Amino acid sequence: MRFEVLGPLRVCRGDEELDLGFPQQRALLALLLVRAGRPVLAGEIVDVLWPGRAPASAMNVVRRYAGALRRLLEPDLPPRAPGRRVLRRAGGYLLEAAEDEVDLLRFRALTKRGKRAAATGRSEAALRHFVDALGDWHGPVAMGIPASVREHTEFASLERELTRTARMAADAALLCGGSELVLPHLRRAVELDPLDESAQAGLVMALAASGLQAEALTAYERVRRLLAEELGIAPGPELTVAHTRVLRQEWGPPRPTAPARPPHPTPTGTTPTAASVVALTAASTATPVVALTAASTATPVVALTAASTATPVVAFTAASTATPVVALTAPPEAAPTSAATVAPVAAPSPAPGVAPAAAPKAVPLTAPPPAPAPSPTPLRPARLPADVPVFVGREAELGTLLRVTDAAAASTGAPATVLVSGMPGIGKTALAVHWAHRVADRFPDGQLHVSLRGFGAAEPPLEPADALRGMLGVLGVPAARMPSGVDSLAGLYRSTLAGRRLLVLLDDAADTEQVRPLLPAGPGSLTLVTSRLALSGLTASGAHPLHLALPSAADAGAVLARRVGHDRTGAEPGAAAEIVARCARLPLALAVVAARAAGRPDFPLSAIAAELRHEGDCLDAFADTGGVPGLRTAFAPSYRRLPPENARLFRLLSLRPGPDLTPRAAAALADLPQRRTRLLLDELTDAHLVTEHAPGRYVQHTLLRLYAAELTAEYDSPAERRAALHRLRTHAATVPDHHPTSHGDHP
Repeated sequence: MRFEVLGPLRVCRGDEELDLGFPQQRALLALLLVRAGRPVLAGEIVDVLWPGRAPASAMNVVRRYAGALRRLLEPDLPPRAPGRRVLRRAGGYLLEAAEDEVDLLRFRALTKRGKRAAATGRSEAALRHFVDALGDWHGPVAMGIPASVREHTEFASLERELTRTARMAADAALLCGGSELVLPHLRRAVELDPLDESAQAGLVMALAASGLQAEALTAYERVRRLLAEELGIAPGPELTVAHTRVLRQEWGPPRPTAPARPPHPTPTGTTPTAASVVALTAASTATPVVALTAASTATPVVALTAASTATPVVAFTAASTATPVVALTAPPEAAPTSAATVAPVAAPSPAPGVAPAAAPKAVPLTAPPPAPAPSPTPLRPARLPADVPVFVGREAELGTLLRVTDAAAASTGAPATVLVSGMPGIGKTALAVHWAHRVADRFPDGQLHVSLRGFGAAEPPLEPADALRGMLGVLGVPAARMPSGVDSLAGLYRSTLAGRRLLVLLDDAADTEQVRPLLPAGPGSLTLVTSRLALSGLTASGAHPLHLALPSAADAGAVLARRVGHDRTGAEPGAAAEIVARCARLPLALAVVAARAAGRPDFPLSAIAAELRHEGDCLDAFADTGGVPGLRTAFAPSYRRLPPENARLFRLLSLRPGPDLTPRAAAALADLPQRRTRLLLDELTDAHLVTEHAPGRYVQHTLLRLYAAELTAEYDSPAERRAALHRLRTHAATVPDHHPTSHGDHP
């Protein structure tokens, strides 16, 4: 087994990554991993899993989660056997795992070895251990569990532990070289906590020691501004010392003294052994940074600083601490940019017994005008995935997209955004990709595509900062120019897109906040967003909502014919119609069945229909087939995102005998107040797991209902299910629940 918590939460058995269940079950596993080898009290588990108010059934839910994890990690364990992984200990639970099985245990063991090596002066060995330890760190810890749980002190303190190790690695690298080895880890540390001055100081020094002095000073300036804006304070001693050492080029181990050389002539009025330091500010933002380093301490050392904040700043200082500092000021705008005047700045007080040096005189400097930099040709990305091979129908939706696209192409105002939402497997991505290919030529500056992994089965949702870095890289922005914060990255992204017309496809969004930083700001661009959620915050901001319903029976039949062949469906129209009905017109279900039929070209469609008929009370007929994900695979991520109360209601809805029900009937079924039940039903509707097909009437899609029935059989005891049905029958006897005759497009 391999357990990973220093980044995305993952468990692998050999080459197979395990499905860790819904969010709070994953959160329990993450907590046990952070405390691997030590018990976690049940009360503490409840506090972590429910940061607000825990439900009355919390302890029962924790026991259920622990049992599910035990079965997941030891699938061959006999019923009621205690196992050897998830153990009951001291009123809580403990995860038993070896050091080489858990990335956190390996990290701590290697960090301990690094500390011992550093304490005994073996900096190279210390660096090796620290870098090996940090090699298991792949991002914010326990990614993939609810954000409210990740904010708990257990996970925050672990990230501070990782940052401290990165800082120790930076110190070891300065002593023995190899600072470039720790740069990725220091960058990750300051991304986690930009106000951590110790980590920022380590990054500044490591950048300078890696030959990136300009970036080191830019990093210092960035954190200096951040401290002033966020906290209203100046950099502390550790960060200030790091900045000073970079200015003096004092990093790394002591270097051998260079042999004495004859002194160069010095200007009149200066001390022969003192180096003059000149700071030169260029008037033009296009002026390149030039570094002049003297071989002798008597030679002036010049630092050129570009006026633009986007240009790296490089400063060079002579080694002598008694060096008088001379500031060079750019002339007024009316003056030629090739001329500059040196103005003396007060020198530090001399040491006792040393005669004060004469004040340096102003020294005129002249620099040739810089050559104009060639304007780079903007990249024209073409990153759309391949168009879907079978696309039928959706004429009304395509008409809506055409109107929005025409308006976006002619607009001089805000860019257009379309949100395509609907239940899992309804064909949101297929529609968005197909339309993007149809209108790609209307956007001459290219097309971008990002899979946001909002409901991915294996990986957590993509962080907005990572998405922005990927898009900026595709647009030709060098990684060295990309800032660290989401807001700064979003600003650079929008500046890069200014004046350009692009089509941006953001697929499988998790929530509004993931999408908002990725939206272009200038006119003429079109953004297509797909999500299983309604994302009301996005539509409130001006996005055009496009809810995707089930295709008509005719369109669903045409899809099946295109996939399996018109000859086969034409020869057996009755069997084809039954297949469409058994698939409840869901495009993903049709794709799964069509893939099975295509793999059996000699089988009549009536045999395929008979299989669906035989498996009518479960989803076994819709398992993963020929690279097409099955319905359980598609539905599970939506279910796992539900809070426990919503998930329980979703399961219990499958017990209702009728085709739909009212909030009052649902409240009786779940034994909840009607007002609370109505809110839960609205949230399930926003997740497209139920549909309000008529005012106050809620229905589940046929295949979602089968999935919910499987879940309630697994998670709700027979007694709980019997009690729910009894409450529903009692309610029906007192309040007749009339069913409308039509259910629209929701079989």
